[in-house]
Amino acid sequence: MKTIIIAGGTGFLGQVLENYFIKKGFAVKVLTRNPKQKNHIFWNAKGLGKWQKELENIEVLINLTGKSVDCRYNAKNKKLIYDSRIDSTHLLGLAINLCETPPKIWINSSTATIYRSSFDKEMTEQDGEIGNDFSMNIAKSWETAFNSIITPKTRKIILRTSIVLGKKGGALIPLKRLVKFGLGGKQGSGQQKVSWIHELDFSRAIEFLIDNKKLDGVFNLCVPKPTNNYTLMKTLRNVLKTPFGISHPIPLLKLGARIIGTETELVLKSRNVIPERLLNNNFKFAFVNIETALKDLTTNKTS
Repeated sequence: MKTIIIAGGTGFLGQVLENYFIKKGFAVKVLTRNPKQKNHIFWNAKGLGKWQKELENIEVLINLTGKSVDCRYNAKNKKLIYDSRIDSTHLLGLAINLCETPPKIWINSSTATIYRSSFDKEMTEQDGEIGNDFSMNIAKSWETAFNSIITPKTRKIILRTSIVLGKKGGALIPLKRLVKFGLGGKQGSGQQKVSWIHELDFSRAIEFLIDNKKLDGVFNLCVPKPTNNYTLMKTLRNVLKTPFGISHPIPLLKLGARIIGTETELVLKSRNVIPERLLNNNFKFAFVNIETALKDLTTNKTS
């Protein structure tokens, strides 16, 4: 049985991948600071330990480690966001290079937020314009750390993941809550692009990258055609059968972000990202239409 190890795998995306790959016949183990299940292995993401032996002769290592960016960008949180990503990446690289038989594939998280905000220009892996602010610079540093590690026997892939829509976590949960309370109108102008991917396609895309042994480097994980905030919120209202939703002007968003401890960037940035490399390699998405995806994710039916 082939083994996948997910570092930082107890969160939303880790659980999505664990459930998906177990169904596909993989043995899945999770590196975590707080082991609670039989397949959990303790690590503190800061130093070598017994966990590193688990990397011997496995198929895939997936690194999702990193403090959530859903917080206020104060000095303390900025440091935690940076350190949690960079330190864990360097540590995993060291552990891989200490293996006698290292993992065949190392997949490291990044983010589609690495690209500048754009309403018109489509950001592909080849021609996307990397921006310059805190979030984008974190992503650049994360990828630089990953790329600086030479792993002769291990294929390396970077995931620039967009907003993942899922049933049990991620962005959809708070958006559904807003809609149900009558607050599900557009946010800001509503014209900002929203690059997204269904949780099933997120897992399928990673499986595709694992199976296609010639593929490496950077991949955007998002649908071929972004929606926009107005369409996203209107469609979600329709799917949830809520006839109206109060819109959120920017000053109100800024106040709300302070109250709940987050940043407006998460909803106001225009993410116009295209998965050119997946498309060029003939990956087929199961969900490309926002209405179809939201209907699937808001019913009791299992995807």
